[in-house]
Parts: sequence; structure tokens; C-alpha cells
Amino acid sequence: MTFAALAQAPDRRRTEAGLLAFAVLITVFGDAYAGLSMTGKLPDGLAGFTAAMIGVALVPHLVVRRFAARADPLILPLATLLTGLGLVLLNRLDITYAAQPSLHMPQAGGGQLVWTLIGTAVCVGILITLRDHRFLQRYVYLTMAVGLVLLMAPAFFGADQFGAKRWILLGPLSLQPGEFVKLMIAVFFAGYLTVNRDALALTGRRVMGVQLPPGRQLGPIFTIWVVSLLVLVFERDLGTSLIFFGVFVIMLYMATQRTGWVVCGLLMAVVGAAVVGSAEPHVKGRVMAWLHPMDIFLPEKQRPPGLISDQSAQALFSFGSGGIGGSGLGQGHPELIGFAGNSDFILTTVGEELGLAGVMVVLLLYTLLAQRGMRVGLTARDPFGKLLAVGLSGALLLQVFVVCGGVTGLIPLTGKALPFLAKGGSSLVANWVMVALLIRISDSAQKRREPVGAFARGSRRRARGRRAAAPPGG
Repeated sequence: MTFAALAQAPDRRRTEAGLLAFAVLITVFGDAYAGLSMTGKLPDGLAGFTAAMIGVALVPHLVVRRFAARADPLILPLATLLTGLGLVLLNRLDITYAAQPSLHMPQAGGGQLVWTLIGTAVCVGILITLRDHRFLQRYVYLTMAVGLVLLMAPAFFGADQFGAKRWILLGPLSLQPGEFVKLMIAVFFAGYLTVNRDALALTGRRVMGVQLPPGRQLGPIFTIWVVSLLVLVFERDLGTSLIFFGVFVIMLYMATQRTGWVVCGLLMAVVGAAVVGSAEPHVKGRVMAWLHPMDIFLPEKQRPPGLISDQSAQALFSFGSGGIGGSGLGQGHPELIGFAGNSDFILTTVGEELGLAGVMVVLLLYTLLAQRGMRVGLTARDPFGKLLAVGLSGALLLQVFVVCGGVTGLIPLTGKALPFLAKGGSSLVANWVMVALLIRISDSAQKRREPVGAFARGSRRRARGRRAAAPPGG
């Protein structure tokens, strides 16, 4: 059965239930296998972990069955599987950290499981209370105002951790506002472009075969460019800046179908990144680590200026030692990357212990989740729903790209959390909010399609009945 046929299956919830059961089975088996591989016995908390994963899958499924019965059947299972894989990897790292106290690494698996329960609870709450995604369109400017405040807050009130200011400390907790801002800007851009897309799409001049937008319409993209640069300069947060600007360009192209916007966006992104990368020391250090990862092992006086971290080199060693099939879950040494082993470098654990095959599976899961989100955007009847679904899916793809590209050496490191997999409560909750919105848009899109067909079939039946009852020649 193709994915298109699967999406049109009469009992979507039964399909979803089967996929969720499969996702829970894989997760529980992976946790048990990691414990057996590393300690020779099942993990002590396996029963509680199994119960928690069943709850994470069952409760949202029942809520979707009740409040979004027509939603896409793949979105929730994909999110559950990715979240479960992240918990397995963190639990595996916890075993190593507990066995090597000299690493001074806190346990992360238990806290991440709590945040998983919180994230799924937020998802459930949104599905119950938000019956129509178009309700968000009423508050697009308020949403953007709150988003900008949250985006700039770490520059003034945030804590400087690991070279970037992207966290706000609230007592023992830390909040990463950028994870929620990416959702807010998607809502704002969807509302703004729904109203202004004709002005952006139908004017401009053609230069060298490319139709460029008019000067007066460059105001919004220029403003977003300046804000993304301010985030990059004052917070030294390359990942958030790229995602913030990239989502806008993607949604702008989706709304206008004009390559001129993409050309302008790419040029402005390259110019901004080049200027800030050559001037801001922290960003410059990451660029040097990207260009010369192995030079960290040279004597200090022979290293390029600003090169102080060996994480990029250790990541390449991890991928190289993993090969095609990996060393086996629990048989690698991801702890050599230090604290990064359970943050944005969680992908190196996959590459070392599950190999290139495991990395490709993870990337395919992300791609499939984004594809389902894009498909939701294509099937939605209202422009706001179309753009919001595309914006959310684009934000997911961009974040996966900047994280995986940085870890594998394709682009400089960004420090963003890998969605669903990496340690981080803010990231996990924000991604489950994204899942809830995609499910709601999917349900609304299908709901608006079905009554039209039902009404048309009823009309045809009534017309045939009238023709059959009509007298001859009448």
C-alpha cells in the first residue's frame, strides 16, 4: 500500500494504533537490548519505562480518535518513535555516565522521560481545546510580538552557556525560548502572507530571467534579516538565526511561487553569515572548527586562532568507527564527546553504534514526518492552514539540517537540539506542540473535504430519483 493509499484508508485510527504499537515495541526492545549489552541484565526501570511509553502512545491516540478522527495516521506514530529512540539513547548514555563518575555528567534519561510526559500532555491539551486551527489567525500580530520578546530575551536576561546565550534560567529550570519562537513565527508568517500574498506575488521586475520583488515589498524580508542578524550577534545563536530566516523564505516562496524571493533570501543569508562569522569570536571559532577539525590535536601555538574544541573531530571519529552497521547499541564510546553526547551530538551515538544504516533510518523518519506535514499543507483548503503546515514542516527540516549538517561537518556547528532525540525539555515540548498543530490541520482539511463529496453524492441520488419518478415526456 502506498502512502497516498494509506492516507485514504477508511479506518485511519486503526492504522495509527498498529503503528503506535510497533513504535512502542521498538523503543522497549531497544532499551532492554542496551541494558543487556552493557550490564548483562535488563535495566532496573524497564517496567516503568514500558508503562510510560504505553501511556505516551495510548493517551494521545485516544484523544486523536475522539477529537481529530480524520487526521493523518502517520504523524503521531512517527513522533512517538523518534521520542522513544531519543529516550533509549539517553538511557544508554546514563549507564556509561553512572559507571564513570569522573565524567561528571548528570543523568538525563529520567528527566527527559518526564518532559516527554509533559510534552504529550500539552499535545493532548491543544487537541482538546483548539478545535479549529484558524482560531490562531486572529492573534498573529500578538503572537509575533510575544515571539520577538522571547527571541530577544536571552540577550538581556539569558545565561551564557557553552558559548551561546539562548537559555533563560528560572530557578533550577532553564528555558530555551527559540524552540517556541519557531512555532510563533510560523503562525505569524502564515497569517501575514495569507493577507499580503497577492501584493508580494503580482508585482516586481524581471532581471536576468528572474522576477525579483519590488523594492517596497523588500521591507518585511529586510526586517526579518536584521532581526536574525541581531540574534546572531547578541546571542551568538547561529542555529536559531538560520531557522528563523529560513522559515520565512520557505513560506514566502510557498505563498508567492516566486524564485526571486528565494534568490534574495539566499543572498542575504550568505552576506549576513559571512559578516558575522568573520567578526563575532564565538561564531568565528565554530567556523574554524568546521574548516580545521583535526588541527585541535596540534600544539596550541600551531592551532588556528579561535579553535578550542575537539567536538567536531570526535564526532568524525565516531561516524568513522561506526561504519555501515555500527558497533552495536551500547558498545561504542559516545561519552568521549563529553556533555555533547546527549545534546546536539546525540546523532554521533547513532552513527557510532548503529552505523550509517541507523543514521539513514533516523533521517528517513524525520523526512517522512516532514513529508506528512507538507502533504497536510497541500490538502488543506484554507490558505492559513496551508502555509502554517508548510512552515512547521519547514522549521523541522531546517532544524534537522543545521544540527545534522553541523555534526557531520557539512556546515559549522550550531548547537541546536536534534528534534525529539536530544536532551532538552523546551525542544521536546515545542516539537509536541508542532505535532498537535499538524494533527489539527490534517483533521480540519479532511473534514472539509468529506462533506462536499457526501453532499454531491446525495445530490446525484436525489436527481436520479426525480428523473425516475418523472412521467414520460414530462
